[in-house]
Amino acid sequence: MKVDPSGRLLDSFVDLNNLALSRFAPEERRRIGVHTCPGGDLDSTHSIDVDYADLLPRLLDLKVGNFYIALACEQDRRRVLEVIRRHLKPHQRIFVGVIAVIDPRIETPEEVRDRVLEAVEYIPIEQLGTTDDCGFAPFSDDTSRTRDTAFEKIRARVVGTELAAKVIGGLS
Repeated sequence: MKVDPSGRLLDSFVDLNNLALSRFAPEERRRIGVHTCPGGDLDSTHSIDVDYADLLPRLLDLKVGNFYIALACEQDRRRVLEVIRRHLKPHQRIFVGVIAVIDPRIETPEEVRDRVLEAVEYIPIEQLGTTDDCGFAPFSDDTSRTRDTAFEKIRARVVGTELAAKVIGGLS
């Protein structure tokens, strides 16, 4: 969308990927996932200006089962969750980002719980999962987060997701 705001390049990308994905059996495609975020390498947000409302409707046309979507860093998560709700297909699972990897502050489990409970208002529980917005040091040259901070953030995601599951009724 940043290179071609018309969306034609994205359409071609989705079509080309779906052609490649057609070689996989349906049960294999259910295990394949796609990640999207505004950027996290070296703490850059090189695509923060790309609106999920422009990207997600077409991205959710990819014939894969799992989508990992950075949401913790979003200014208006509810707006993005509404876009997901409108375009989510029955066979898809959405893993919402509940940990902002590029933020040095460690989220509390309660913050994570609240983000999960917010997401379940828009995404059916059986189609919802949690993730970090991006990976930690995905390019081996990003040393802005210490190992201890990364593990504390991961712990907050796990504990917070468990807290949300208890509120929801033990479903996960």
